[in-house]
Formats: sequence, structure tokens, C-alpha cells
Amino acid sequence: MIDHIGIVVSDLARSRRFYEACLAPLGLKVLEEAPGFFILGRGWDEPFLWVGTLRPTFWSEQHRAAGSPIHLSFSAPDREAVRVFHAAGVAAGGISNGAPGPRQTSYPYYAAFVLDPDRNNIEAGVRG
Repeated sequence: MIDHIGIVVSDLARSRRFYEACLAPLGLKVLEEAPGFFILGRGWDEPFLWVGTLRPTFWSEQHRAAGSPIHLSFSAPDREAVRVFHAAGVAAGGISNGAPGPRQTSYPYYAAFVLDPDRNNIEAGVRG
């Protein structure tokens, strides 16, 4: 599966407020920080999210914030965590892109969507 994901943002402080707030209900926290980036995860033995204004050496100048918005979906432990994720994301400067609720899928799914400060679509959902 996925080991880690990295995204470039336009304003590191604003993005950190957003991601820390909405991902805390899902059990994610800052694992590492340095000038120009921070890393969120549950621990180093699980996948993590790199967020920064830096561009790693293997990225080109085409890699920039909101050049091509992305969709990230995080697993939530329960419906309450999905609701808290959505409320915290909006309170931290995100824009609701789908209130918490059941989604039309081939399996039972409850999710919410928030656009981050760079308009990436961030989701939290729980199956079952």
C-alpha cells in the first residue's frame, strides 16, 4: 500500500493549523518539523503525510501548490471522528466540500470532505 504522501502548500503556517486541527480527531499528530515542512502521522511504523513549501530534489518546478489539486482520504475510527474532523477543518480555515453523512457506495460508508487552504479535497471516512 502507500508508505507516505507529500504535498506542496503555499502557506506552511496556515496549512499546519488546518491539518493539525482536522487530523487530530483521526489520531494523527506532527511527528517531525523543520523549516519548510512538517510530517503528520500516528507513528513512524505507519504511513505518513509530508506537508511543505519546500520542493524535494526529485520534484520539478511544476510541482507547486494547487497546480493540480489532489484528493486525500483518511480512515476514521467512527462517525463521531468524521464529524469532529469536518468541524475542526472548517474552523481552521477549510471550506466544507461535503458535510458528514452517508455516501452512495457499494458498501456502507460515512464521510465528510473539507477543502484545505490550497483547495485540495481532504476526506475522512469510516466503512461499515
